[in-house]
Amino acid sequence: MTRKYFGTDGIRGTVGIHPITPDFVLRLAHAVGRVLKQKEARPLVLIGKDTRISGYMLESALESGFNSAGVDVLLLGPVPTPAVAYLTRAQRASLGVVISASHNPFADNGIKFFSAQGAKLPDDWELAVEAAIAEPRVWADSASLGRTKRLDDAAGRYIEFCKSTFDKELSLKGLKIVVDAAHGAAYQIAPKVFHELGAEVTAIGCSPDGLNINDGCGATHPEALVEAVRQHQADIGIALDGDADRLQVVDAQGRLYNGDELLYLLAAERLARDEVVPGVVGTLMTNMAVEVALKAKGCAFVRAKVGDRYVLEELHRHHWLLGGEGSGHLLILDRQATGDALVSALQVLQACVRGGKTLAQLLAGVELFPQVLINVRLQPGQDWKSNATLQAAISAAEAELGETGRVLIRASGTEPLLRVMVEARDARQAKELAERMAEAARG
Repeated sequence: MTRKYFGTDGIRGTVGIHPITPDFVLRLAHAVGRVLKQKEARPLVLIGKDTRISGYMLESALESGFNSAGVDVLLLGPVPTPAVAYLTRAQRASLGVVISASHNPFADNGIKFFSAQGAKLPDDWELAVEAAIAEPRVWADSASLGRTKRLDDAAGRYIEFCKSTFDKELSLKGLKIVVDAAHGAAYQIAPKVFHELGAEVTAIGCSPDGLNINDGCGATHPEALVEAVRQHQADIGIALDGDADRLQVVDAQGRLYNGDELLYLLAAERLARDEVVPGVVGTLMTNMAVEVALKAKGCAFVRAKVGDRYVLEELHRHHWLLGGEGSGHLLILDRQATGDALVSALQVLQACVRGGKTLAQLLAGVELFPQVLINVRLQPGQDWKSNATLQAAISAAEAELGETGRVLIRASGTEPLLRVMVEARDARQAKELAERMAEAARG
């Protein structure tokens, strides 16, 4: 069965357009409540949100839907997505719910869920919820209605959790850090985490008004962070996205480090300390230089489909701990059950402090391969896989590159586009081969 409402990361869309409407969200919560009650007599659900103005409306709808099914609710207020994952475990709750559209603009919003263990839920659970949405509602009687309370110290609990993932023998004293929270869920939390570990913190993107989340700031727009690091002569800059599960880092020279480089750094630092790192999971888009550098250190590397849930699936399959995407979704499973930008940032800073080195020094062994990506528009019904000219061009490109690069051809999941990507040590070669294959695809 295919899912009607759930995508790769919950249910997301433009507010006011189905399914991101208060009536549907109430139905959704009622359906989720009924699924929960198949296994528990009195489930407890935690609800957190980011700073979008629509969060108030959707929170109320979720609360009503859960209560109407006889499910108790604990409201967390604005907290990062990974905070909901952590607090769901800590509170022994049945489910965690996040109201957020992550790095999207404020006009969008979404609903995503965490299991009692703080992990993403499987497709079977989502299909069960979708089936329950289609069924007639069964309202709980007055004596069985759920109750709602607020966890007033949710932010403080999560701050302490983040700090606990940083080596207790180390501190951030002497470091000047700029933190950009994208006017999002971590606007109060992120500056406190770094400050309480000893850093001198300058906060930008920490003044949400309900409409400015991710607007020209944060991990998706790191230019603001680069400028602030230079202006304040900081040692390092940390950029989060709107729900604080995505990370980008800038050094004192204004050099931006993406998720691919940070993933390598985390693995290499553990290997340098003689920790066992049997393997690392990236995605189809992870830069080949990371794969080459890790394999040179005797560390296996596996590629998952694009999306942090697929990275997580591969990690569980191999029983590994480290994975991530170039966008800055990093998974460190012995620290947190899901992607957590603050925990990831602390692990990066810990590597710098422990080794007494800058990011540039720690990443001296990795120089990212140039990547060329060309989008080719597909005609309705066009079967690119049966295009003999394209297949011949792909084979020729792969033969020419050998071990010095790679070719990735894939259809977009959201648009009628064929994405032609070539990665090679030589930028000119990558460009020529990508253009050759794109031309074959158009023909």
